[in-house]
Amino acid sequence: MINQDPVILGLLALTLGLIFYSSELPGRPWKTLYRFVPVMVMCYVVPSLFNTFHIVDMANSQLSFIASRYIMPACLTLLIISVDIKSMLLLGPKIIILFFIGTLGIILGAPLTLYLFSIISPEQLSWDGNGSTWRAMVTLAGNWVGGTANQFAMKEIYDVEDNMFAIMISVNVVFSALWMAFLLMCAPHADKIDIKIGADVKGIRLLVDGIHLRNTKPALLPNLKGYVFIFAVAFGVTGLAHWGADELVPFFGQHYPESGKWSFTSHFFWIVIIVTSTSIGLSYTKIKHLEQLGASKISTVLLYFLIATMGLKMDLTMINDFPIYFAIGFVWLMIHALLVIIAGVLMKAPVAYMAISSQCCIGGAASSPVVAMAFNRHLAPVAVIFSVFGYAWANYMVWICAEMMKHIRP
Repeated sequence: MINQDPVILGLLALTLGLIFYSSELPGRPWKTLYRFVPVMVMCYVVPSLFNTFHIVDMANSQLSFIASRYIMPACLTLLIISVDIKSMLLLGPKIIILFFIGTLGIILGAPLTLYLFSIISPEQLSWDGNGSTWRAMVTLAGNWVGGTANQFAMKEIYDVEDNMFAIMISVNVVFSALWMAFLLMCAPHADKIDIKIGADVKGIRLLVDGIHLRNTKPALLPNLKGYVFIFAVAFGVTGLAHWGADELVPFFGQHYPESGKWSFTSHFFWIVIIVTSTSIGLSYTKIKHLEQLGASKISTVLLYFLIATMGLKMDLTMINDFPIYFAIGFVWLMIHALLVIIAGVLMKAPVAYMAISSQCCIGGAASSPVVAMAFNRHLAPVAVIFSVFGYAWANYMVWICAEMMKHIRP
């Protein structure tokens, strides 16, 4: 089993290289494979097989931390610096409504799922004490509405037993990974799906056209100076975000400890906030012209490394360990998905809106830009903004969810 991070990183790089190489091969088997399984999905699934079949050992690996704390902020920076906030408003209210409906699906889906299983198999669930099922589900609701920081906050607030908390972390890892893979597979077929449901894609076209009009300068040939500037901005903003988080987290933790309810004591929360705010500010300066020097291509490379690293956390055999809780997670996720899909179809919203609204809830700021970029890279900043909003209001929503679940009994 490979347990050295440099070797695992090399394996990931080699895997990405082979996937992209094979995707360009002229043979019919390869074309058929990548027609049904897009390159982005392959970059996610193949590393998950390394973990599933114990080729790599991620127990003590720091790659996931490095990806979420360094690669993801740098990638977000390069995505956001070319964004036009005014153009984003052209997307209209449908995506906002779908985001709220997606959250509602999680908040209402939890008590509905618990009630269903209280009828089907109450003896397999725990109903009292710190290890009760409803308390554990509260932590997962915190993650699916806000993020990991909110999940840990809910664990402390509701004093959830460690074993139950570990189960819910496993449920989150499996289903958020599978759901993200499903959404990525939908991305190449988005145009056909939109036509079939009669979706109104005018908002996306206005957004893209507005960005294209803004970037009237032609793309420049890549050069060393341009690459240096791109990496300087990407990792400079990342470094600023870490410095700011290092200062703000102790400040709020010491002087306003109750602000932890709003994730103000979360290091990752402040990294995302500072990266987003700083990058939006830079988008109004000449730095936005780094797009012509190839910033989007660099961000895409970082994105694929981020996807591959996320895949390493997925173990397809985990579902065998706690079948009842994985069944709960599946039903819960389906309630959320059905609400978003039904609302999206009724509103004739593009499938990209549905996917982003859902992933902003289920995946949060670390993965929602990945899904957004699979549909259209100009939508990535939108996903970040919604995900950040989820951090802020998650604990309020989860409190309502907990109050509904605590009264359910077999």
